[in-house]
Amino acid sequence: MSGACATRCLVRDLAKPLKWVWPAADVDGDVAARLSKELGLHPLTARVLANRGYQTPEAAQGFLSDALTGLPDPFLMKGLPAAVERILRAIDRQEQVTLWGDYDVDGVCSTALLTTFLRDVGLTPRTYIPHRLGEGYGLNSTAIEKLAQEGTQLLVTLDCGITSHSEIAKANALGLEVIVVDHHAVPETMPPAVAVLNPLQPGCEYPTKWLCAGGVTFNLCMALRKSLRERGHFSTRPEPNLKQLLDLVALATVADVVPLTGANRILVRHGLEILTAAARPGVRALKEVSQLSGARMTAGHVGVRLGPRINAAGRLDDASVGLQLLLCRDLETARPLAQKLDAANAERQQIERNMLQGAIDQAQGFVDRGAKGLVLAQEGWHPGVVGIVASRVVERFHRPTVLIGSHDGTWRGSARSIEGFHLYDALKTCEGFLTKFGGHKAAAGLSIDPSRLDDFRAAFENVTGERLTDEQLVPRQRVDAVVLPRELDVKAVEALQTLAPFGMGNPEPVLAVRRAVTSPRVLENKTPGLPGHLKLSLEAAPQLDCIGFGFAELAPLTEAPVDLAFQVAVDEYLGRERVGLKLKALQATP
Repeated sequence: MSGACATRCLVRDLAKPLKWVWPAADVDGDVAARLSKELGLHPLTARVLANRGYQTPEAAQGFLSDALTGLPDPFLMKGLPAAVERILRAIDRQEQVTLWGDYDVDGVCSTALLTTFLRDVGLTPRTYIPHRLGEGYGLNSTAIEKLAQEGTQLLVTLDCGITSHSEIAKANALGLEVIVVDHHAVPETMPPAVAVLNPLQPGCEYPTKWLCAGGVTFNLCMALRKSLRERGHFSTRPEPNLKQLLDLVALATVADVVPLTGANRILVRHGLEILTAAARPGVRALKEVSQLSGARMTAGHVGVRLGPRINAAGRLDDASVGLQLLLCRDLETARPLAQKLDAANAERQQIERNMLQGAIDQAQGFVDRGAKGLVLAQEGWHPGVVGIVASRVVERFHRPTVLIGSHDGTWRGSARSIEGFHLYDALKTCEGFLTKFGGHKAAAGLSIDPSRLDDFRAAFENVTGERLTDEQLVPRQRVDAVVLPRELDVKAVEALQTLAPFGMGNPEPVLAVRRAVTSPRVLENKTPGLPGHLKLSLEAAPQLDCIGFGFAELAPLTEAPVDLAFQVAVDEYLGRERVGLKLKALQATP
């Protein structure tokens, strides 16, 4: 078992109550039949779509449409004309432009994306990725002063900058003009930049609001190419093929866990094709160390295998290694960098394992006394790994969680939320206790003086206590369609891939069988100390292979009929295709 799976098994707590959310009984009939007939969909795919709210052919077709020509006009984005005009001037005058990217996958990929595009149109920008531990998130005055001294005339921030009012004012005073490309929550006062690109800002007409920075950057490149084309710029040089940059957009979008709907769905669907082809040397090398050479890429591959490796360097040391990899021009240069990221990811996994049990123990104490929100802190916890561990704590306790660690006397934290709780808004009520914070509804980062920890914890517990009900603290298992075992053939399962790519906002479908009669078999976990697995044979469909990883303790429930919730896939066994069920939840039939 991999380290990631072992960690997930450690945090899963099957004894906790689970609220099953069943599809509406009145949707599965005529509505789904109409979708199936008018759009030529498999009946099961139509049922899933209908149960997810796409109940007219127009709504369903709108979701399913994935042509690049269906992307919104980038000039709908507020601030884009001003950003394009300023960058065109920089190209004409060959000014020194510095791209300041965040140290996570989104920031690194956005920086690689805009660097590649600007190089292709005749401008060679500098890049700057701050050190997570030494500098922290966002802009800082020391680095800005250095960039000004070295001749930077235009600074473009990527995945940061929306809250850097004082730092951008400092840049302006030093003669630097600034363009902000960001997607995080917008403050009341906008920074004094030449242009701010962020779909969340008031007055922005771009329809997909939850782009990541990579998506915003791609729109900037689309607009720049259009403007350069109209000026005849490509009469003397090749026009960039923006489709070949979609691998970077897909990496950023999936890794930043934004909803895979609207423009994001289109960008990722095509970006996965580019990742599969792996023409970019850095991507090919990254797939090699991730054991994905030749694989048809999915959003799951990006989220679990590629993204964490790009992130690992920035979490532990220098995120510019990931940027160097993505900008490599040949495989020989890329391979050592990919190996370095792979080693950093292994080190990150070990640090995560070392931190996790302490965080769980600490969280349990607060939960036992009734806390609805968790603020966990310990000296020595690695600030680059706190976000991952916070996610694991949320998985176990289903409460908004802030995890704070220290490095050289500086305390920094990451926060993760649950459905229905806006994390950024909650932190804003606590900002008097924080040195700095930023983020969005699902995730955030912050820094704090350790003397304010107790006050911040009390304030966070207060706001979560006021805004969360007891019912919201019960995790949900949503079911997209109730099926009969005989419906689960290879054709039906493959048809569900029409709905891909799967991720935030468009999860992989979960199906359910009611009152299933099963024969259980408990399998030992190869990792000592972790729960065993449960393999089930369904009386009504013994040809289906159903496995529940870490579910061994629920075996006694299967002595009577049970409800099973699961995801489906087609695999190959002895040269024949068969349908496999991956158990998500199991309960005694009410």
